[in-house]
Amino acid sequence: MAYWLMKSEPEAYSIDDLKREGTTLWDGIRNYQARNFMRTMAAGDRAFFYHSNAAPPGIVGLMEVCEIKLVDPSQFDPESHYFDPASSTEKPRWDCARLRYLGHFAALLSLDALRQQFSEDELAVVRRGNRLSILPVSDASAARLLELLGPLV
Repeated sequence: MAYWLMKSEPEAYSIDDLKREGTTLWDGIRNYQARNFMRTMAAGDRAFFYHSNAAPPGIVGLMEVCEIKLVDPSQFDPESHYFDPASSTEKPRWDCARLRYLGHFAALLSLDALRQQFSEDELAVVRRGNRLSILPVSDASAARLLELLGPLV
């Protein structure tokens, strides 16, 4: 099992939205490196849900990867913010994954707190200017994060 950190702005899609829905398609990824990370995911992997562009930003919950290598339907919808006119149903550019809600953590672990606990080499989200919405998390860093975050509620 691998670990990931996946960002979403809470105004767009929050951990509470995921809790209410149970599962979601993690779509709208339009960065090739983030897409390529998603392509290496496997069913059963875990992902830390990170609220970005929030006050404060930080890790709020945990998800499980349920399905992988799904075609992102938003790339074909001209009404979607994520429409890609260069993508075709015969040769889609963008993928998505289905994720399942596992739980909230009792308290948010803020970006400032993460910067105090992890170096840039240990956890990429603490690197200044890092804008990727999907990041791998090493097993060692995941174990430390789970220890800092405590049990799911």
